[in-house]
Amino acid sequence: MSDNESSLLLKMRGITKRFPGVVALQGVSLSLRPGEVLALMGENGAGKSTLMKILGGVQPPDEGDIEIDGKAVTFGGVKDSKAAGIALIHQELMLAPNLDITSNIFLGNEGAKGGLFGPLNRPKMNARAAELIGRVGLKMPVTTPVSRLTAGQMQMVEIAKALSTKARIIIMDEPTSSLASAESEQLFQIIRQLKADGIGIIYISHRMQEVMDLSDRISVLRDGRYVGDLLRAEATHDKVVALMVGRELSNEYFPEKRERTSTEPMLEVNALRVPGTPEGASFTARKGEILGFAGLIGAGRTELMEAIFGVTPALSGEMKLEGKPYDPRQPRDAIQAGVYLAPEDRKRHGLVLPMSVAQNTSLPNVSSYAAMGWLDRKTENVVAENGVKRLRTKTPSIKQAVVNLSGGNQQKVVLAKWLAMSPKILILDEPTRGIDVGAKAEIYRHMADLADQGITILMVSSDMEETIGMSDRVVVMHERRLKGVLERHELTQLAIAGLMTGKPQGAGESNVAAS
Repeated sequence: MSDNESSLLLKMRGITKRFPGVVALQGVSLSLRPGEVLALMGENGAGKSTLMKILGGVQPPDEGDIEIDGKAVTFGGVKDSKAAGIALIHQELMLAPNLDITSNIFLGNEGAKGGLFGPLNRPKMNARAAELIGRVGLKMPVTTPVSRLTAGQMQMVEIAKALSTKARIIIMDEPTSSLASAESEQLFQIIRQLKADGIGIIYISHRMQEVMDLSDRISVLRDGRYVGDLLRAEATHDKVVALMVGRELSNEYFPEKRERTSTEPMLEVNALRVPGTPEGASFTARKGEILGFAGLIGAGRTELMEAIFGVTPALSGEMKLEGKPYDPRQPRDAIQAGVYLAPEDRKRHGLVLPMSVAQNTSLPNVSSYAAMGWLDRKTENVVAENGVKRLRTKTPSIKQAVVNLSGGNQQKVVLAKWLAMSPKILILDEPTRGIDVGAKAEIYRHMADLADQGITILMVSSDMEETIGMSDRVVVMHERRLKGVLERHELTQLAIAGLMTGKPQGAGESNVAAS
C-alpha cells in the first residue's frame, strides 16, 4: 500500500449495485481522508444516494469492497456500519418529534442500568446529551421535545446523535435544503469544527457555492459511474458541471428573458388574509409571466400559495381569475378552475410514492381516463410517456414506482401530472430544491416555454439566483406581510434582500399592489 493510501480513512473500490431494470452503480471508487470534507456531486439518478446507502449499511453491494483504516469491512446492516464509525444523516431527518432531545440522541442505543430490561439511566444520558449538543452549539434543555425545534436545530441534534456513536465518518445528504441562511452558516461552522477534530465528512449537495466554500475535494458521479475528482483549488462551476452532465451547459444557465408584452391580468389578489397573517396581501399576476415570491423561511409565502390553491381558505379579501370571482374552498375548486400547485414537500403532498409514474401522472384527472366505467390504461400510458419525454424523466419505465426515483425525477413527475391538464396558473413552491444543475436548466427552459404559451407561473423560491434569473417580477414578503413588488429592472440581490429583512420599499419604487 502506498503512503498516500495508508493515510486513507475510507476506501471504496469497484462498487456495483443492480436493481431490476437498472444498473445504479458500475465499478465506483471513492476515498476519504481524516479531517477531509469530500463533496459528492452528480445529477439526480447518478448513484450518489445508492453509494451512501451501501456505505451506511442500508443496502449491500453486488460487487466491490470497502476498507476503513486499510482493513476490509463487510456490513450486514446499519448496525455494522455504525459500529465501524459511520453515521448517515438523511435529507429527511430521522428524528422522533414526540421524544425529547436526549431520547432522540440515544434512540436504539440507550444506556440502561440493571440489565437489558432495567430502568434507563436518565441522569447519565441527559448529562451526555448536554455535552454533545454543546459541542455542536445547540443551547437548550435536553428535555425539549424535538417537535419544538427549528429545522436547523434538528440538524444539530442529528449531528450530536452521530457524535454519540463516536462516528469518524459523517455523511450529510443535502443538509441545507430546508435551512435558513443563518442556520446554514451555523452548520458550516460545525462542519469546520468536525473537520478540525479529524472527522471525515462526505457532503452531498447541489448548491455549488456551498461545495466551493466547504469542500477540500469534489468527487463526481455520472450515470452510476465515477467520472473524476477535482481539488477545490482547481474546481470551477463550469468544470464541475461539465463532469456532472458530460457536456458544457449553454452559456446562459437561465433562459434568455423575453419581453412579456401582455398586461392582461390572470390572477388579481386583493387584501387576501390567510390564517396567521396580520394583514391582507394584494398583487396582480399577469398572463404569461413568471411572478417570483421571495422571503425568508417563515415569511408566509407557502401559506399564501396554499390559500390560492384552496388548501387553507382565506379569512378575508377576494381574488379574481381572468376577471371573474375566484374563491377556492378546497383544492378541487382550484383544480377545476385550472390552478395547480406543485408543493414544496413533493413526497408528502405531491406524490403517492408506492404508485407508478403513470398512475401519479393521471391521478389528479383520473375521471377523464374513464371509458365505459373502466380506466383507459392505454391513454394513461400515452400521457405518462409524453410527460417522461417532455421533462426527460429518468425512469426504467412508466410502471416504475415513484418511490424508487431520485428526488429530481420525482419532482418531474409532479410537474408532468399538472402539465397534462393544461394549467392556467401553475404554482411552483421551491421547484428545484434538491435538483441537480443539469435538471434545473431543463426545468427553467420548460418554465419559460410555459410562460410563452400564456400560462402564469407563481414561483416561490429561496434561491436568490433562481429568483432573479427566472422572474419577470418579484413579490417580497417579510414576517407574513407583503413588503413590495419589484419590477424586472429593479431585480437585484440587494433590493430583494433589503425587503426580505424588513426594509421599507423606497420612494419611487413599485407600489405593493403594482399590476
